[in-house]
Amino acid sequence: MSKHLARRDFLQVAGAVVAAGTMSIRAEAVSPNGKLRTAHIGVGGMGGADLRSISSHPMVEVAALCDVDSNRLEEAAKAHAQAKKFRDFREMLAAMGDSIDAVVVSTPDHTHAPAAMSALSANKPVYCQKPLTHEVFEARQLRLTAEKRGLVTQMGIQVHSAAPYRRTVAMIQGGAIGKVSQVHAWSNKNWGYDGGEFTNTAAAPDNLDFNLWLGTAAERPFVPGVYHPGQWRKLIPFGTGTLGDMGVHIFDTPYDALALTAPNWAMTTCREPTGVGHPTKNKVEYEFPGTKYTTDTMRWTWYDGGFAPPKDLKLPAELGIEQLDLPGQGALFIGEKGALLLPHVGEPRLLPENRFTDYKAPEIIAANHYHQWVDACMGKGETSASFAYAGPLTEALLLGVVANRFPETKLEWDAESLRITNVEAANQLLKRDYRKGFEVAGLS
Repeated sequence: MSKHLARRDFLQVAGAVVAAGTMSIRAEAVSPNGKLRTAHIGVGGMGGADLRSISSHPMVEVAALCDVDSNRLEEAAKAHAQAKKFRDFREMLAAMGDSIDAVVVSTPDHTHAPAAMSALSANKPVYCQKPLTHEVFEARQLRLTAEKRGLVTQMGIQVHSAAPYRRTVAMIQGGAIGKVSQVHAWSNKNWGYDGGEFTNTAAAPDNLDFNLWLGTAAERPFVPGVYHPGQWRKLIPFGTGTLGDMGVHIFDTPYDALALTAPNWAMTTCREPTGVGHPTKNKVEYEFPGTKYTTDTMRWTWYDGGFAPPKDLKLPAELGIEQLDLPGQGALFIGEKGALLLPHVGEPRLLPENRFTDYKAPEIIAANHYHQWVDACMGKGETSASFAYAGPLTEALLLGVVANRFPETKLEWDAESLRITNVEAANQLLKRDYRKGFEVAGLS
């Protein structure tokens, strides 16, 4: 089979049993009072926001809270006194068993897959924060497991359900700018670190179980202000840099709108690798095989940190746009009949404006991304960013993160075999070894 797979074939190869983004299988168990009993892994920061949003659904009963930081755990428990408290998600899943119906994962990136896979293996529907995983292999395995078990899933890309982004999908797929040949996407955030190893180690604070925070990652000394609750997104063992943090939001709408599958290749322009942190600025180029909404192939370029927004962006002369004021974060689609600029966050704009004076954008109603997952767990409706969709999106995204370690080298990608065909060393970065004592079946 060719490595250039159609979207349908690509999902079939990966073991999909339903169309991407449409899983809606009822949870295995719901409490006697008819509510969905949720367990939350990670309840501070974004985890706290996820907890508030999930628990705002009238049919949710928060049954368990888990966090390696006792301060955050106690703070979350103030609003959910009935919930049982844990520091180790493995102990929580074993102890709660059929007393919970669904699991929310809101941890640092390196613990997404271990926690989510453990929940799926216990036959629990999962809501997992973005990016879905830390490695490409993990994304594939989570998707296959969720589909095999027929469980409701959702990745935490909340803007996916917001009206401007759904409107953009409708506009692109409705042919507003014709077939798309290029996408430029960017974020001026900087989740990178160009320095060396840290030397200012110290004892972890009493409120933090640093061994559990490390989890599957290799053991190392605690560094104040770096790991928890600090700058872990910048560091290779724990985060995925700006591309993983913001790229997953900004990639999402073009990926969805253009019905993309796996890229043919990825290549990054950045500094030489240090082995410690992600680069502070990246330009990542991808080529995707064509779909019904694109030209024969489609070129995608990502810019972050000091490269964003792109300053040397050359627009096709036929667009007649001399200068374009770009927001700090956003995406630009370039099509046969014009361009579409989608700020992050904001409404889409068709360009040049004088070509689209009579165009009427479709009316779209926003959905509640969190409640959508709860409803699907209860057998009502379906999720829009299930692992069947989030898995391929995350695989494509993380291929760019791998390319950061091989600057100016085009990594040729074979999605069917989950392999980079031309740089053997890069394949070692698709899957990591889990620390002894933290192995997870299906991932280790």
